[in-house]
Amino acid sequence: MSERTPGRKQAVAVVLATVVAGMVGLSFAAVPLYRVFCQVTGYGGTTQRAEAAPGTVGARVITVRFNADIAPNMPWAFQPVEREVRVRVGEEKLIFYAAKNRAAVPVTGTATFNVTPPKAGPYFDKVQCFCFTEQRLAAGQSVEMPVSFFIDPKIALDHDLDDVTTITLSYTFFPANQQVGERRE
Repeated sequence: MSERTPGRKQAVAVVLATVVAGMVGLSFAAVPLYRVFCQVTGYGGTTQRAEAAPGTVGARVITVRFNADIAPNMPWAFQPVEREVRVRVGEEKLIFYAAKNRAAVPVTGTATFNVTPPKAGPYFDKVQCFCFTEQRLAAGQSVEMPVSFFIDPKIALDHDLDDVTTITLSYTFFPANQQVGERRE
C-alpha cells in the first residue's frame, strides 16, 4: 500500500495543477469570450457590425435616439449632433457625434456602446463607426465623428420586438490606455 501512495499523490497533484492552470486560463479568456458572446448574440444591447445595409427597406419606422456620456476623467465635450432620427428598417442612416478635446494636451479616447432596449441589440447593425477605433484629438481640437447604421429588417419577424418603437444608441468615451493626468514612469 505504501508503494501506491506516492504515485496516487503525484496523480492528484497533476490533476489539481491542471485544474488550477485551466481556471487561470479561463479567467484570462473570460473578457474576450464575453465580448464575442455579446457581439454574436446582441446580449446586453451589444450592436452588430455589418459590411453594408441589406438593400431591402421595410415599411416599419423606428425612432433612434442618441446618447453621449464621458468618463469623469475624460476632458472632452461629447454629444450627438442630432438627438434622434426616424429610420425605416433596412434603411442605412448616417449621423454624427461631435467631440472637443478641452485639455491642453492631446488625448486619445475609446468609446463603449450599447442600445436600449437590450433586446434590440441583435437587430441594430453598424456599417461605420468611430467606436471601431481609438480617437485622438489634439489640444482644443473639435471633430464630427460618423456613425452609419441600419436596423435589420428581420426585426419585423421577431414578435418579441413588436413593442419596440424607439431604440437608444448610447456611447461613453473613456481615456484610452493611460489615464489623463497620469505620468509615465
